[in-house]
Amino acid sequence: MAELRAPKAKGDVPDDPLSRLRHSCSHVMADAVKRLFPGAKVAIGPSIETGFYYDFEVERPFSDEDLRAIEAEMGKIVAADLPFVREEISRDEALAMFRARGETYKVEIILGIPASETISLYRHGDFVDLCRGPHVERTGQIKAWKLLSHASAYWRGDERNQSLQRIYGTAFGSQKELDEFLHRLEEAKKRDHRVLGQKLDLFSIDDTIGRGLVLWHPRGGRVRYLIEEFSRREHLRHGYELVFTPHVARDELWKISGHLENYKENMFSGIDIEGQIYLVKPMNCPFHITIYKSHPRSYRDLPMRLGELGTVYRYERSGVLGGLLRVRGFTQDDAHLFCRRDQQEAELARCLDFCLSILRAFGFEDFKLFLATRSAELHTGALEHESEAALRKVLDQSGLPFEMDEGGGAFYGPKIDLRLRDAIGREWQCSTIQLDYALPERFGLEFTGSDGAKHRPVMIHRALYGSVERFFAVLVEHYAGAFPVWLSPVQVRVAPVSEEKHGAYARKVVAALRAADLRADADLSADKIGAKIRQAALEKIPYVLVVGDKEVVAGTVAPRERGGQQLEAMSLESFVERLRKEAAVPTVASKEERP
Repeated sequence: MAELRAPKAKGDVPDDPLSRLRHSCSHVMADAVKRLFPGAKVAIGPSIETGFYYDFEVERPFSDEDLRAIEAEMGKIVAADLPFVREEISRDEALAMFRARGETYKVEIILGIPASETISLYRHGDFVDLCRGPHVERTGQIKAWKLLSHASAYWRGDERNQSLQRIYGTAFGSQKELDEFLHRLEEAKKRDHRVLGQKLDLFSIDDTIGRGLVLWHPRGGRVRYLIEEFSRREHLRHGYELVFTPHVARDELWKISGHLENYKENMFSGIDIEGQIYLVKPMNCPFHITIYKSHPRSYRDLPMRLGELGTVYRYERSGVLGGLLRVRGFTQDDAHLFCRRDQQEAELARCLDFCLSILRAFGFEDFKLFLATRSAELHTGALEHESEAALRKVLDQSGLPFEMDEGGGAFYGPKIDLRLRDAIGREWQCSTIQLDYALPERFGLEFTGSDGAKHRPVMIHRALYGSVERFFAVLVEHYAGAFPVWLSPVQVRVAPVSEEKHGAYARKVVAALRAADLRADADLSADKIGAKIRQAALEKIPYVLVVGDKEVVAGTVAPRERGGQQLEAMSLESFVERLRKEAAVPTVASKEERP
């Protein structure tokens, strides 16, 4: 394992019984790989939130059959009940040992450690690796494990470096816990937004366009439109003004903001236009700041709340891209609030309340909050502590439990991060609220106070969805593609028993539904009615209206709910009234509107 010394708190290796068990299991897996593939070179292998992984340089990619063989070999190592033994040696001794073993990645790691430092190793049997520990006492204490998958990776996460093979696995204290985890994993596979995105024809990513750049198909575009329009409506209702800003700006803007100093590695290369360098924006905040600066501001103008569904572009390395969860171009539901110091706590509390209310409107109820501080080297002194104290006070007053994330803040200030839990218990990072004293200082923002003097406003950065793309992916997986009626791209499928006999009536029904602002279409194919119903189920459409001879004569429809329940025939007017109520877009009440 690469962690030889205690790292900073944010990246520290957890020392709880489960992480210790998984850490130990990762060493057993690496030992098994070395036994079966003697020429393999070992890179790093930490425990992670759901298990562990190890990276190897091998002659060919691993196969599923290899994983089964490695698991069997791990069983032999566990059965041998070998003790884990910690050793401490000098840097020179460690270099000599791993050079003799041909472990070039370990040598590179060791060369990055000061010569005066003592290095710790862990052994079991003939296997030895750099490791800060801790481990369980013996391999026999590992009771339940499973190798999950294999994938390509790059040394140190950089695609310019050597390509490696990564094996993911997990371990638990009991077989029951492992079985429950594997069941959740299978359920997660069924909900994978990349798979459902293709099956439901929602979006695609094409190498001809470029990795990490999303093509929204008509059905996905319709859901995105609904998500965005809901956001715009609620922002206007809650006292925000909507703005629109360019996709590019001169590099001078990003120098002032500090992005070129602190964020350059995540920005795309510049474009030379008439001798000026322009950069595509990774964030919207400098544009909103410039709007603030366009006029003199008075204390009476504050708070000013500017919102934008702004598309930004960030250079993400190929190895971390994944569906809609990590992309290179995405749209943030971004807002920036400018307020006086005496208003900041009330505005932060409003932001947190608004955020929770919006997420609840989409069906989420289980949240976890974090207070992320700026890293120690970026602290700016008293103001930094004041901003963290303000965020802590708002969290304390909310009554919601929260955890600390030391050093997890942005370069311009600390923040509140909110994770939501989905239908199968997974946590997703979406929303963030950041308090910023730094950028108003960098840009020289001012307002005239009641005393006639110039004062510096406070700035709050705030995103509720986080990004539309990521939030869309979370919704797909939370609902397994079966969106609630108000979000479904098609709410009703009209299925005539015979296109020849009943097609005209089916078209009339579709027209009436669309006139009522409901999203409907008709299956006018030559398929039998059973096939039409099955197809609608595959597309996860909330309602199918079967129309045949009886319905045409009576002017009725026979609704069938998603899930298979057949409702009694009813008049088209009654069905429209029922569906309009069910499809109503939720409304988020502000604190002032609540009883």
